[in-house]
Amino acid sequence: MPTPRHIAASAIALLGVTLPALAQSAERLFNFREPPHSYFEHKPKDRLAKLHQDLDAGKAELDTSSDRAFLVSILKALEIPESSQILVFSATSLQSEIINPRNPRALYFNEDTYVGWVPGGRVEVSAIDPEMGAMFYVYERFTPGRIPVPERSTRCFACHAGTATNYVPGLIAESVLVSMAGSSLQTFRRDEQGHQIPLESRFGGWLLTGKHNLSKHEGNVAGQSDAGKITRFDASPGRFSDLSLHLRQTSDILPHLVHEHQLGFENRLFQLSYLLRHYLNEGKGSLTPDAEKEIDAKCAELARYILFADEAALPAKGIEGDPDFIRDFQAKKITTRSGHSLKDFDLKTRLFKYRCTYMLHTDSWKEAPRDIKDKVYLHMAQGLKETGTPRDMSHLPVSERLAIRAILKETLPGLPSWWR
Repeated sequence: MPTPRHIAASAIALLGVTLPALAQSAERLFNFREPPHSYFEHKPKDRLAKLHQDLDAGKAELDTSSDRAFLVSILKALEIPESSQILVFSATSLQSEIINPRNPRALYFNEDTYVGWVPGGRVEVSAIDPEMGAMFYVYERFTPGRIPVPERSTRCFACHAGTATNYVPGLIAESVLVSMAGSSLQTFRRDEQGHQIPLESRFGGWLLTGKHNLSKHEGNVAGQSDAGKITRFDASPGRFSDLSLHLRQTSDILPHLVHEHQLGFENRLFQLSYLLRHYLNEGKGSLTPDAEKEIDAKCAELARYILFADEAALPAKGIEGDPDFIRDFQAKKITTRSGHSLKDFDLKTRLFKYRCTYMLHTDSWKEAPRDIKDKVYLHMAQGLKETGTPRDMSHLPVSERLAIRAILKETLPGLPSWWR
C-alpha cells in the first residue's frame, strides 16, 4: 500500500472474529485478516494504488477544480469509461444516508476497478489486487485545489466479507425493492452474483435504460409500506432525481450485464484462492486428499462459469447495447489474426459471441495460483472437446468450442503445454 501524501492507511481494527471459510465442513474457520492471508498487511498492487504512486512521482495529475471534474479525471486516470455508468438508488455503501431514489449513486468500472460516486458525497473505489482480490478505498471529502486522500477502508467488510461473498473480501450486487428513503422493503435476490441470475430477478433498486426488450424486471421501481402492505410505484430515470448531476443520463442494460458477469467471476476466483491458501497453510504446503477433492470441485464450478454454462437467457428479441459502451469496452480487446475476440458481443441469444470470459486476460487470472489455473484449464478442456463433453458442460455447439479453443491458443499466454 503506498503511504505518501495521497494515501493514508486507516487504523485497522483486528476484531479477532473468526469467519467461516469456503469449506464443506462448517467447523473449518479462518480469518482473512490473519495469516496465511494477512489481508491488511498486504501491499496492494491494484490500479488505484499504482495511480497514487504515479501521482507522488509526478507522473500523473488529477483535476481538483470541482468534485465533478475530479471524478472525470480519476476515471480517465484509471482508464474507466464514463459509458460504463450504471445507477443504483438503494441505500448501499458507506454513504447510505444520502442515497435514495431522489439521489442515485453512479457506478463506473473496467475489468479490474470499480468507482462509486453520489452527488454531494465522496468517491469510493473497489480495486482488484491480483493476489488478495477486492481492496476498498474511500476518498475524504473534496476540497477544491487539493487532491483528496483515499483511506483504505476497514468498514466495508460487514457486507463485502460476509455471506454475500462467502466471508472473503469481494464484490456485491443485490436486487431489492426500495423505499423513498432508500431502505429495502423486499428482496428479489441476495448473496449471489453472476450471469446465471434470471434477468427478471435483477435490477431492483437500480435504474435501467436502453433497448433491453425485457417485459418483466425489477428496475425503475420504488415502494412504500403501510400497515404491512407494500405498494409499488414508478421510479423511472429522471422521475425523482436530476440525472444532469451525473456524467451521463443513462444506466444502460449492457453495462449492467457486463458488470454482473465480472462480479461473478472475480468472487468465484478469489473465494477459491483464499480457500486454497487456507488449505495449503493447514497442510504445511500440501493438500490433503479431502482438500484436493474440494478444490478440484470448485475449479470445475469456476470452469463452468468461465464457459457461461448457466448463463441466464436474454429476452426473445435480444438486447441493444449503448454504442458508446460497446466502443469503449472493445477499445483494447485482444484479437486473433483473423479478428476474433472474447469481447465480441452477440446480444441476440446470449451476451457474447464466444462463450468464454474475457476476464482470462486480466491480471486476476494471469496471477492466479497455478494449482487453480491448471485444474480449471483441465475442466475447460473437457467442456471444449469435440465429442464426449460432460453433460453439465455440453451447452456449446462444436463450432463454438473449436472457435474458443483457437482464440485461447492464440491470445492467452500461459496455457499448459498439453492444451496445444
